[in-house]
Amino acid sequence: MTKYHWQTVGLGALAGFRSMTAPALLSSNLLTYHPKALAGSPLRFLQKPWVAQGFKLLAAGEMVGDKLPQTPNRIAPAGLLGRAASGALVGATIFRINHDKSLNGAVLGVLAAVAGSYLSFFLRKQSTLESGLPGGVVGGFEDLLTLGSGLALTKGTDVGKPQPRAWDL
Repeated sequence: MTKYHWQTVGLGALAGFRSMTAPALLSSNLLTYHPKALAGSPLRFLQKPWVAQGFKLLAAGEMVGDKLPQTPNRIAPAGLLGRAASGALVGATIFRINHDKSLNGAVLGVLAAVAGSYLSFFLRKQSTLESGLPGGVVGGFEDLLTLGSGLALTKGTDVGKPQPRAWDL
């Protein structure tokens, strides 16, 4: 697997943890690289500063809303669908940037997001049970893990920057 495949899996899985964090980090990073492969693509909107800021606000709101008692489980159909859509968005974008088929990236992103949703659901449930901490506190640690992992995947790396094609090497 190539580097951008791994970036798709990583950000897709993070979309399963927090649906808005992955597109917020990717969109913010696209402001730095502004890849030409998105020109003329429906995905080019991710390179707009106001979109990056909007995703950041949505991500912050999601982190707050996640702690509310009336918030449904992330593996409930509506929540899972949103996380899958987020994974599809980051996957399609990363693949498009790298001159690969957006559909393949979307599929990989969806699979990673669904897996990340179930993994994070059961990890949080088990951590809450074993630690005796309230779910909101464990959710706060989950937020830190998600942000830290997401920043490690995007900041200081070249996610969003096209990788050389095999025949260019």
